[in-house]
Amino acid sequence: MTMTTPAFDEMTADGLVRGPYAEIARWLAATPRAALEQRRHEAELLFKRIGITFAVYGEGGDPERLIPFDIIPRILARAEWDALSRGLVQRVRALNMFLADVYGKQEILRAGHIPAALVRDNEAFRPEMAGFTPPGGVYTHIAGIDVVRTSPHEFWVLEDNCRTPSGVSYMLEGREAMLRLFPGICAAHRIAPVGHYPEELLETLKSVAPPGCRGAPRVAILTPGSYNSAYYEHCFLADEMGVEVVEGPDLFVEDDVVFMRTTAGPQRVDVIYRRIDDDYLDPRVFRPESVLGVPGLMAAYKAGNVALANAPGAGIADDKAVYPYVPEMIRFYLAEEPLLQNVPTYLCEREDHRAYVLDNLHELVVKLTHGSGGYGMLVGPHSTTDQRMEFAARIKARPGEYIAQPTLALSTVPTLVEKGIAPRHVDLRPFILSGKEVRVVPGGLTRVALREGSLVVNSSQGGGTKDTWVLEDDPADIARPLQGQSQSQSQSQSQSGSQSQSQSQSQGGSGC
Repeated sequence: MTMTTPAFDEMTADGLVRGPYAEIARWLAATPRAALEQRRHEAELLFKRIGITFAVYGEGGDPERLIPFDIIPRILARAEWDALSRGLVQRVRALNMFLADVYGKQEILRAGHIPAALVRDNEAFRPEMAGFTPPGGVYTHIAGIDVVRTSPHEFWVLEDNCRTPSGVSYMLEGREAMLRLFPGICAAHRIAPVGHYPEELLETLKSVAPPGCRGAPRVAILTPGSYNSAYYEHCFLADEMGVEVVEGPDLFVEDDVVFMRTTAGPQRVDVIYRRIDDDYLDPRVFRPESVLGVPGLMAAYKAGNVALANAPGAGIADDKAVYPYVPEMIRFYLAEEPLLQNVPTYLCEREDHRAYVLDNLHELVVKLTHGSGGYGMLVGPHSTTDQRMEFAARIKARPGEYIAQPTLALSTVPTLVEKGIAPRHVDLRPFILSGKEVRVVPGGLTRVALREGSLVVNSSQGGGTKDTWVLEDDPADIARPLQGQSQSQSQSQSQSGSQSQSQSQSQGGSGC
């Protein structure tokens, strides 16, 4: 299913400005290019002063890099967001029910809706969780669902992130930067707030505290340390929630109860928002050489004395080989039709799928089933013959490690680049919280491919971020002719718009 239609531009349609962007279009037309550049520079200084960085290792130089931030917001009308939000809630509910099932009765496997071997033989499946129900019955408390848009009414789920999704700090800090730098244009819109996310996250975590918890649940964020690419986010969220950020040696287990070392003596911990992978959680259960985790943590967890968010083993729900079956999960568990579409996916371990992929590498995007961050991928339409030959050999040697998807004509939004204002392709990662109730903060993290011709939105590979506005009211879909722009802005948009008609595939991954 290769898309041949032009990329949908979220700001303009047939020379007219779409309603949600009416004020932004007027603002861009009235603001000199130099003023926009000055504001971009101020945003960069602000992010540097706050310390909003991400880490990229193995490429030489300083691994700590500033997150690229574009000052032109991405805007969704309320009706657009409400439709998307309903689909996200439906999807995450089904994913949690799937996790409860595969670690329980495995009814969906016995019914033949998902191949049993795909789950049981998957490295993301944790047999240690079999027969165990987490506190509150929730497995993935914080989910980041990556979606892309191809038309005014079509959103596609690119992938599910059910383990340790990152990027929410960039969503929050991006909004704070916009309010500080552009109070006028922000005040001209009724923008749904996102600043309450830390409160909702804390309430979600507290809601799944073990039943035997005494008093107010004590929450801590478990980080692998300062060398992790999302370490800034771990500290940021701990500060916003008013909880401690801890590393493995800061915790210990005694009589199947988790304690935190403090200057006032040991303090019991009831809920751990863990930002480290399953393999490193507990050296007594997983990797014995791990120094990042806490010995005895899994025993305390299975004794019902501590809650872990997200639950160990949640990764089976976001494995790329399991992803094609999520619509079937929705039908099986909820008896509903999926509200959001999956991108058609070819599983290279299947002979018929593999034959099709090998014959059509020039049209497809090939991904590692356990890959993230945009690494280890082939973007067929932009690849060389040698690259396709190399990937064909990889697929033949290890077919179970690869999937392939068709290219999509991703939506574009106006972006300030070196040549002026030009459309760039974007994806969106909304964050869904599941505890006693399911909560979705309006908006999410918009990631944008800043480089001309680039298909990569990941910050680790040159992508940037935008503030995502959900409007509280619904303006008319088409508001006014696209006029009044400065000549340089108009020419830049026109030239870049023609370039963006090429078929594109978002490379969003679980790493921000």
